[in-house]
Amino acid sequence: MTRTAFALDQEQRRFCAQVRQQAEERLLPLAHKDDPAPGEPRVNRALLAELGRLGLLARLFPDGGRSAAALDLCLLRESLAQVSTEAETALALQGLGFYPVVQSGTEAQRAGWLPEVASGRAVAAFALSESGAGSDAAALALEAVPEGADGGWRLSGEKCWISNAPEADLYTVFARTGPGAGARGVSAFLVPADRPGLSGEPLDMISPHPIGRLRFDGVPVGPQDLLGEVGGGFRVAMRTLDLFRPSVGAFAVGMAQAALDAAVAHAGAREAFGGPLRDLQSVGHRLAEMATRTEAARLLVYAAAAAYDANGGTGEPGLHGPTGRAAMAKLFATEAAQYVVDSAVQLHGARALQRGHLLERLYREVRAPRIYEGASEVQLSIVARELYR
Repeated sequence: MTRTAFALDQEQRRFCAQVRQQAEERLLPLAHKDDPAPGEPRVNRALLAELGRLGLLARLFPDGGRSAAALDLCLLRESLAQVSTEAETALALQGLGFYPVVQSGTEAQRAGWLPEVASGRAVAAFALSESGAGSDAAALALEAVPEGADGGWRLSGEKCWISNAPEADLYTVFARTGPGAGARGVSAFLVPADRPGLSGEPLDMISPHPIGRLRFDGVPVGPQDLLGEVGGGFRVAMRTLDLFRPSVGAFAVGMAQAALDAAVAHAGAREAFGGPLRDLQSVGHRLAEMATRTEAARLLVYAAAAAYDANGGTGEPGLHGPTGRAAMAKLFATEAAQYVVDSAVQLHGARALQRGHLLERLYREVRAPRIYEGASEVQLSIVARELYR
């Protein structure tokens, strides 16, 4: 077989097929059939525990706590998303919430929490966004006020739109420890959910996973809770996002592939105007466009992951470095998935808008990735900045 630059080898294809089978047989039955009622827990702990039993969470942190290779993470997220977006999101949020501990935490922090996170017993969350600091992550207002001679702080303020909040067991929290403007003066902390002064509430949002607000009323943190260096929190956040942005694109590719598969099957089975729907040129052309955008997105995602893995997340600045490729991959893949899912709904007609239909759920879930971990407009700005380099 002739190999192309981004063709998967036999082992990778076998892995993807195995993940899809596990998702179909073990994970999908545990996914919520309907949205939880108001007041009910939204974190699906049974699903998370099954991800742990299958060893899929452990693949996020191989060899006792290293981060997964970016390409492995992308293949895992794409394969899960084709079958169960809820399972995919549960896995991804564990990685996003705990990766700052893997890359910048102490041995004691990793030893204390890694077994719990990798087994699915503890729920992790990444607490960066605030009501006034969404895409502008450097505009954080959560304040860490120094306290005592031991070098501790008290956290005061709020976080908003935090995935898994307020039900998570541990949070990676970014707060302002210094007076510097922008990215300067931001530090990262590992904050267990049972700290005094920490509270929160769920937010009712269009989302496949729980999202909430966190309130910090003088929450105590000490040097033992610090992730990395004082004032180095913005670097911790950006290193995490550089790894996860291509895999957000992989999540989008998985959703696009599921929608494309459903549309192709429907176009072949649905009779209209004297023959199968697929015989209409307009339908065939729409399916061809959907397939082309899905494959182009997939290749951009693989290229971004390969660029990250080649240099361990570092590399020369510019459009073909890890940052530029990650931005292009997330931008194109999430926008392409929106087009593909919307087109699949259009081809199915009214049946796709019925509650519980695969495409009805995908239609609701595909919108959010164009916003979180840097909105599409932010990715365009990153690409432009890297071009200027």
